[in-house]
Amino acid sequence: MPDILAENLSGKTVMGSDGVELGTLYNITMDLESGELHDLLIDPAPETGDLGMARDEEGHFRVPIGLVQSVSDHMIIER
Repeated sequence: MPDILAENLSGKTVMGSDGVELGTLYNITMDLESGELHDLLIDPAPETGDLGMARDEEGHFRVPIGLVQSVSDHMIIER
């Protein structure tokens, strides 16, 4: 995957590999010491149900960064 600036990811639509729109990228968590990326925090789309995904204390879906399959006009995560 080519390098992509984080500022270009904010607000990007996030889709599951099953075609379900999950919402928009809210933030990315990382380890400040190592710089390792951990999770995508996704602001759920209004019509998106629970989907059985972990959520943070503010209700954002918490998706491990390793599930990202591609990034272009939108992000695709493995589901």
